[in-house]
Amino acid sequence: MKKVPVGLMLAAAALLLATACSKKKTAAAPPPPPQAAPQAAARPAPAPAPVRRAPEQRPAEAAVRPRMPNAATRARIDELLARIEDAYFDYNKSTLRTDAMTALQADSTELRDILKDYPDYKLTIEGYCDERGSAEYNIALGNKRASAAKDYLVQVGIPSAQLNVVSYGKERPVCTDHDEACWQKNRRIHIVAVAEAR
Repeated sequence: MKKVPVGLMLAAAALLLATACSKKKTAAAPPPPPQAAPQAAARPAPAPAPVRRAPEQRPAEAAVRPRMPNAATRARIDELLARIEDAYFDYNKSTLRTDAMTALQADSTELRDILKDYPDYKLTIEGYCDERGSAEYNIALGNKRASAAKDYLVQVGIPSAQLNVVSYGKERPVCTDHDEACWQKNRRIHIVAVAEAR
């Protein structure tokens, strides 16, 4: 039998010993998968879904506005009408005198500003005459006087559609004496608010 060199035997024994004595190694965690390469820029990302917005809310003022004034505003209108003096006319005339225009001008600007916000609210301009002349003639003259006052108020800016005219002629006098001082008081126009329909 051939002699195996001692060095070789020692190396084989060491190898055998190392294999037999070594502990079982645990498997190492696998390396993470390689990151996916970014997609080419040729394909655009899908557009986001459109956002549906609720209809814009209007401020409370822009919502449906009342077409008739409330009680406080009606009281203010009545106060303004009471301060606007009756406009007076010369005998057998329907032309507004300077004093009549001054009477109509008083507080008519504020009245205009209130009325434009309430298009269904109306005023009536009443025309009156003194006792002289026929009933038919005085009805026509009272109508001309009321219309002259309406034209003036429209020029101030009060909407024509909110001003009615009516003539009472020589009916409903404020004075019943039979003299010029009394007749002058009856040749006039008077403005009133139209009563609301209930």
